[in-house]
Amino acid sequence: MSQEYEIRIEGVTKQFQDQKNNRKTVLDGIDLNIKKGEFLSLLGSSGCGKTTLLRMIADLTEPTSGTIRVAGTDARTARLNHKYGMVFQNPVLYDWRTVYDNVALPLEMLKVPKKKQKEIIERQLAMVTLTGHENKYPHELSGGMQQRVGIARALALDPEILLMDEPFSALDEFTRQRLHGDLLQIWETTGKTIVFVTHNISEAVFLSDRICVLTAGLGKIADLIDITLPRPRTHGDLKTKAFFDLLTKTRNSFEVDYNAGI
Repeated sequence: MSQEYEIRIEGVTKQFQDQKNNRKTVLDGIDLNIKKGEFLSLLGSSGCGKTTLLRMIADLTEPTSGTIRVAGTDARTARLNHKYGMVFQNPVLYDWRTVYDNVALPLEMLKVPKKKQKEIIERQLAMVTLTGHENKYPHELSGGMQQRVGIARALALDPEILLMDEPFSALDEFTRQRLHGDLLQIWETTGKTIVFVTHNISEAVFLSDRICVLTAGLGKIADLIDITLPRPRTHGDLKTKAFFDLLTKTRNSFEVDYNAGI
């Protein structure tokens, strides 16, 4: 893996005003560098700021102070240059568009020629194992298949970075595990940088190169944990002592910090 940093976050603080017009600090002085091609998970309980941090990387909200550099430029320029794709918890598919047409949407917006669109869509649907489902509508798909469409759409413009906000949290355990394998296959094939938000400790350990644990109430980084499990990974790794030890280490960091933040 290259040591070049794809994302640099320096001194980032984010504050909001509550209903009583008081300033609330969600993130406080965050420093985090993410390497090119790294799979990094942002882990923490609800309200710890992990989604807010992801949205600042994506230029969907701005930091109150501090800087974020994405793919060698500021976050706004990176967004305008289509340097990242975004996958949400809900795949946000258009009910009246087929699988093919949902994936085509960003390509249509950029006026990519139809022949080129077809090549890209077929390639991305094959990558997420949806070949043969092109003409189905969202209501004809399972939750896991819908999320695959969302991933294919996010990859349609071949972004350098994939930003994922709890994409599997609404799925059953069996479907989640299958999509874990699919996502790792995509990551290993494409070499993209992935920033993955989750509150599931086991999920973070299984998928990641590194886990950034965020505090429950203080808006700071509690720990950065290197995940040393060998790759490629399979669900057999979930039964190993190495996995259990990393799970315990991550859980301890998570729980100690949660108690401190109350």
